[in-house]
Amino acid sequence: MKYGIIGYGKMGMIRHKALIASGAGEAAKIYEINGNQEYKHLLVDTYDEIINDTNLDAVVICTPNYLNKQLTIAALSAGKHVFCEKPPAFSGDEVREIITTEEKSRKVLMYGFNHRHHGGSLRMIEEIQSGKFGRVLWMRGRYGKSVDEDYFTNWRADPKLAGGGILIDQGIHMLDLFLQVGGDFDEMHAFVSSLYWNIPDIEDNVFAIFRSSETGICASLHSTMTQWRHLFSFEVFLEKGYMVLNGLKTPSGTYGAEQLTIAQNRTKAPAANWEDEETHLYDVDHSWEHEMKNFISAINEESFTERRDSHEALRVMCLIDRIYDLERHEGKNLFNKLNGTN
Repeated sequence: MKYGIIGYGKMGMIRHKALIASGAGEAAKIYEINGNQEYKHLLVDTYDEIINDTNLDAVVICTPNYLNKQLTIAALSAGKHVFCEKPPAFSGDEVREIITTEEKSRKVLMYGFNHRHHGGSLRMIEEIQSGKFGRVLWMRGRYGKSVDEDYFTNWRADPKLAGGGILIDQGIHMLDLFLQVGGDFDEMHAFVSSLYWNIPDIEDNVFAIFRSSETGICASLHSTMTQWRHLFSFEVFLEKGYMVLNGLKTPSGTYGAEQLTIAQNRTKAPAANWEDEETHLYDVDHSWEHEMKNFISAINEESFTERRDSHEALRVMCLIDRIYDLERHEGKNLFNKLNGTN
């Protein structure tokens, strides 16, 4: 198969490398506004040259957030399979527009929710689905990074280009893992703030709690860009044990080692102790290649109706909508008060 890549910054390069590793095809065209010397023979002048090229089978979209929706719709409409980075759009309603186009095109659409493809996450989901630990009772996710003043010069600091702050940038991955493990949530409370960077509509912290009235599963999220030492922690507690994934193997290496701890309860108190735990360390990150292979498999198997990735993206965006609605209704007055504005 032949691919076109739109956007060849950090993520475009990572996706290209994963496509090469998959052995399933080649990148035939690349569009990047800043150019790229290594693959200059593949560069085209506009992204339309990729979208409208009938010789290309699929398009990989790695652009700033505000372009994701329009490029995905254009590529699907042109008869291309599409892999697009998250977020899919800026709201659930926008995702529904994309799904309408997807259904008409009958092409595969997949989004870059990369964290579900990490070795630790895959093992967690496998163990949970096995049933030997019983039902999921509750989950806790903490995901944070630090940014500096260079953040102000980045498109991510502009709400019109980014669509929001740390939640839509990074917390979206933790929400996706919550939904993968615990199913849907219909009850929610959240606090959204920008106490440090003070950028309107670009939150630097989100605290949110969720509950499913159907299953009773509860989850708590802290998504932050004022975590001065990068941190990733995803905890799942079940009837008969627990799983804790600390650290995340990333290209930057800033989140530390990816380590999954698993323990089953004893029949007598204390239910578990340190000696009962088994630890799995993931030294090599295969998540990018695993994700691309899933995309390619879906294309080869023509599994449009088998696994609708867009519907999972819609579930995530509906949660984000509700969190941002709470911020708009309840948090704006606090922001104005703290910053001396009306």
